[in-house]
Amino acid sequence: MSASATPVVELRGVTKSFGELEVLKGIDLSVAEHEAVALIGASGSGKSTILRCIDLLTEIDDGDIFLDGEVITDPSVDTIGVRRRLGLIFQAYNLFPHLSVLDNVVLGMHKGHGMSREEAREAARSLLERFGLGGREEQTPDRLSGGQQQRVAIARSFGTRPRALLLDEVTSALDPELVGDVLRAVRELKDEGVTMILATHEMEFAREVADRVGFLHEGRLLELGPPEQVLGDPQQPETRKFLKRLLEARHLDV
Repeated sequence: MSASATPVVELRGVTKSFGELEVLKGIDLSVAEHEAVALIGASGSGKSTILRCIDLLTEIDDGDIFLDGEVITDPSVDTIGVRRRLGLIFQAYNLFPHLSVLDNVVLGMHKGHGMSREEAREAARSLLERFGLGGREEQTPDRLSGGQQQRVAIARSFGTRPRALLLDEVTSALDPELVGDVLRAVRELKDEGVTMILATHEMEFAREVADRVGFLHEGRLLELGPPEQVLGDPQQPETRKFLKRLLEARHLDV
């Protein structure tokens, strides 16, 4: 990112506690246009909380969060307006069970972004086809596999053309054989230059897709850099321990 470029998303000194538990301890993070940043770390390290704070689902205690240079954590900010500029995809798919796959995708484009219903339906059909869901438009989510439901959720978020996609462990609820399809969909978006921040436990995916990887440990961003450095030659002992534990766990699973 050039010195003059405004980051799409920026966190400055962000803190967050839940009761006595301090979950974020002064997070500084800047994400440039078209950049993908992967957040890794053990459960409870703060990855999901960062995404929820950016989307204003969780109120921060201190610091500031910016979207395109504007402070979005001021109490006077229109939170709904901010969320319309972001796309947050959860571990759980959060699809409307009573709506068809097509209408799940259409809803945000039509209601939230003012597209005509016909224009939104045409765009939604194109998106579903692109993500391998052509022919499933009129089915309800319960007729789909977990991987298919997650791809519907990605299509729904991407259909609103967000300034940044926030992906929260989007493969963690899936059976291993379904993970690949979802990761391919995310990889396609990255290839198109979509700005994204993703919390993930898939190290190989982070290595392949992310421009930078950030390692979180006990609420602090201890290491941030290119994937080959953070994952291949980590500088912090905590990062090395985390990656070693992951490798050992993988060997036990084989």
